[in-house]
Amino acid sequence: MRNRLLQAFREILYPSYCLVCHVKIPMGDSKGSICQRCRDSIIPFNPPFCRKCGRTIKKAAFGENLCGECETIHFFFERAWTGYPYEDTLKEAIHHFKYNHKPSLGSFLSGLLIRFVSDYHIPLTQCDYLIPIPLAQAKLREREFNQARVLAINLSRHFGLPVVDNALYRRRNTASQTGLDRSSRWKNIQGAFGVNNQEAVKNKRVLLVDDVLTTGATASEAARALKGAGAQAVFVVTIAG
Repeated sequence: MRNRLLQAFREILYPSYCLVCHVKIPMGDSKGSICQRCRDSIIPFNPPFCRKCGRTIKKAAFGENLCGECETIHFFFERAWTGYPYEDTLKEAIHHFKYNHKPSLGSFLSGLLIRFVSDYHIPLTQCDYLIPIPLAQAKLREREFNQARVLAINLSRHFGLPVVDNALYRRRNTASQTGLDRSSRWKNIQGAFGVNNQEAVKNKRVLLVDDVLTTGATASEAARALKGAGAQAVFVVTIAG
């Protein structure tokens, strides 16, 4: 009782406002940083999914279940599952999480990803490991956390898959992919990843975890490094794309 009263008193003195639409969040809303209306506006991709990038496609238009973009690109991963369109509320929430030092959003975003995986029966447990896409050291020092690692840890807690943190690393600092066109993204990330422990990934089915899949260049280049080290198969899961 005392704790509830203290919490109510804090909410009166320091009310919470939605990071997206800036309305006051009602007292007792356990989700905190994002209001209910904005949370309800985040709608997942619906099947049929492109069997490479995971986005929704029109099945009648593409007999092999590939979207138009993935028909012409070779990816080193087997397939990706992408939860939600990278737009509006979700795009702003991810931006706050990564760039405005709002790590509390990690639980909210992880919850979205867990719900998508559960609702659509994504077969994550067929993989041996979760591996978060690593940040460049300069970016990690600036941000002080890796958003992909936060997501991977929460997926691990929910689904029981182990996280292997040190398997993959950035061989060099790269320019931000944000703002680059498709071809520049592929050139920028080429050769950026290495594998620390080949024995950890040899003959394993690996699931890469990241926040956003845009062109797929980062995930594909990470998958190339893992397969070069002997991984049997590489899959990808992201919140948005």
